[in-house]
Parts: sequence; C-alpha cells; structure tokens
Amino acid sequence: MAYQILIADDHPLFRAALRQAVSQAVDNATIVEVGTIAELQKAAEDNPDADLVLLDLKMPGAHGFSGLAYLRGQFPGLPVVMISGNEDLSIVRRAIDYGASGFIPKSAPLPLMTSGIKAVLNGEVWLPEEIATKISRLHSAPTDFSEKLATLTPQQFRVLGMLTEGMLNKQIAYDLEVSEATVKAHITALFRKLEVRNRTQAVIAVQQMEVEPSIPEE
Repeated sequence: MAYQILIADDHPLFRAALRQAVSQAVDNATIVEVGTIAELQKAAEDNPDADLVLLDLKMPGAHGFSGLAYLRGQFPGLPVVMISGNEDLSIVRRAIDYGASGFIPKSAPLPLMTSGIKAVLNGEVWLPEEIATKISRLHSAPTDFSEKLATLTPQQFRVLGMLTEGMLNKQIAYDLEVSEATVKAHITALFRKLEVRNRTQAVIAVQQMEVEPSIPEE
C-alpha cells in the first residue's frame, strides 16, 4: 500500500529527520512537506486521501493546539501525530485530549519515531511507553473551546489567526485578496461560532489553546 503523509514543521532539518522515519516505517510513501499552518491547510485540501499528518506543536500561523483542533474539525478521518520538543506530561495529555492519534518527542531516537508512525498508520493511538504510563494519571484537559474552534471554515480559521496577530480588517482583506465586507462577514461568523462578542474576547479565547507553562506532576 502506498501511503500519503504530510509533514508540517518549520525546521527543514527536523523535517528531514521525520522524512527518514517515514521512509523506514513504510515503503514508497508520498511525502508532502510544509512549514506553516497556511501551507498545511492547502496541502490537506489538495491531498484529501492523505493517511497521516506529522504536526509540529509550534507552527507559524497556529496558537498552540489550535492547528490540531482545526485539523480534527475539517479532516476528522485524518490521523494527526503531534511532534514537540516540549515533553511536559500536561502537553502530551492535552494533545491526546484534543484529538491527536499520537505524540512523538523531538528527542526520540529514529527507531522510536518509526515505531510511532507505524502504529498510528495501523489505527492505534501511540505514545512512548513511559509517557503513556504517566499521563494516565493526569486529569483530562477541557475541550469545549477546541470543539468550537473545529467548526471554523478554512478561511475563518485564517482570519482568526490574523485577528490574534492584531491585523486590521483592511490588512486582512489585502492579504487574503478579498473585500473588507467579506472579512467582516467572516469575523461575524467566527464570533458566533466561538461564542465571543469582539476581537479581544476572541484573542483571549484562542489563548486557551496556547502551550501553558509546565505543570508539576502530582
């Protein structure tokens, strides 16, 4: 079987490491590499039969877990494995709670990465054994806002990202090559879906998806 795998990481050297892990996990995989959330959105739309996304937690255009929540909403059948240099147990717990099919630490040796990719492609939810044992003792993270975030359309998600960067409607319209009226319509719709009333509330809500400081293990 020929697999189609999307690698989303803004560091070319680590994308190369993931590409090597994929090549060892499966034969003849088609690999698409991207460096931003916007590029990942397009790649997912252009490759509807993709089998897996390897998603870096800190991606340009995403706020913490917002990229994961978006993918789970728009492409519910597409497994996502989070990749991160932050191995804090609370981060891993949240990744799984928000719908990730696995978590691979950037410090993991190549054989472990390969094992994780194989397991998820076989339909499993995979974590390094030591981490899996520890996070079972942690409380689940709240997912209410992530579910709302998952209802956004691709364009609404792009507009939300620009709002959180402080961009004005005119700037957003220019970047997206649409009218200001269209931008206002997107903003009205995403406010309704996220159940917020203004930009400030939207930004504060999105910050719920940010990677929080380490939480000591109990």
